[in-house]
Amino acid sequence: MRNFTNVHDLGDLQQALKEAFEIKKDKFRFTELGKNKTLLMIFFNSSLRTRLSTQKAAMNLGMNTMVLDVNQGAWKLESERGVVMDGDKPEHLLEAIPVMGCYCDVIGVRSFAQFESKEDDYSEKILNQFIRYSGRPVFSMEAATRHPLQSFADLITIEEYKKTERPKVVLTWAPHPKALPQAVPNSFAEWMNATDYDFVITHPEGYELAPEFAGNARVEYDQKKAFEGADFIYAKNWAAYTDPNYGQVVSKDRSWTVDTEKMALTNQAYFMHCLPVRRNMIVTDDVIESPQSIVIPEAANREISAQTVLKKILESL
Repeated sequence: MRNFTNVHDLGDLQQALKEAFEIKKDKFRFTELGKNKTLLMIFFNSSLRTRLSTQKAAMNLGMNTMVLDVNQGAWKLESERGVVMDGDKPEHLLEAIPVMGCYCDVIGVRSFAQFESKEDDYSEKILNQFIRYSGRPVFSMEAATRHPLQSFADLITIEEYKKTERPKVVLTWAPHPKALPQAVPNSFAEWMNATDYDFVITHPEGYELAPEFAGNARVEYDQKKAFEGADFIYAKNWAAYTDPNYGQVVSKDRSWTVDTEKMALTNQAYFMHCLPVRRNMIVTDDVIESPQSIVIPEAANREISAQTVLKKILESL
């Protein structure tokens, strides 16, 4: 595997899951694989789980790691070609990217949607420039439209906790005070559609995801109806995708907060969220602190998903 940006890059999903569970049994089995290899992680946005889990995964494989926070301690970077650089950005990505590639063997990139242009966001301009110009294998640590390391960890978690071969998995929109990217819900939907799970998406009207991500999922605008008989509830906020409201908050309806009353409609469903989570906006204290909340094991599996991806990339070098 050269690059990793979506579920299809992994190849056979069942084989990837098998590798992930083998790694989870023995995280240090492949330490020779990364010996004398260097991972460079580049962050255009804040991170906690992604930074820690990916760095730990690389160390488990014997890799050296370097972290660059573009917003602290680095030159501001211009990404537009043809622009007259007479502002506050003294360096262009077209020079910076190949320079970064000189110092490492693998590059991880985290760059969120800007909500200034849907075309720019959904063309993954930043991520694709790294793939094109770095000369190194590149993997996404969350991009404008997807968060594949998170979704892989989500899938690993569901496989660990499912009580039936074909569980009902519900992705539910929930309120949030700020406009958030569609990357996590897009990615989660894409990965769930790659399985044979019974997959449902529920959200208020106006929050439809891009068709290429929603895929064949059933869309239900009645949240309580969607929750009925569910085995897993995955809560997440996202801003509007459809024009003319792209990137905007069109509802803060608190009735969509996941609470014990709604969870009681499920088949004793497990509660999932990618974190960080705004309590009593996305989910109530009672639900996230309940025995059915698996947000911590889900976060722990971020190390496993990252290590599986890095292993597959290192094997291709």
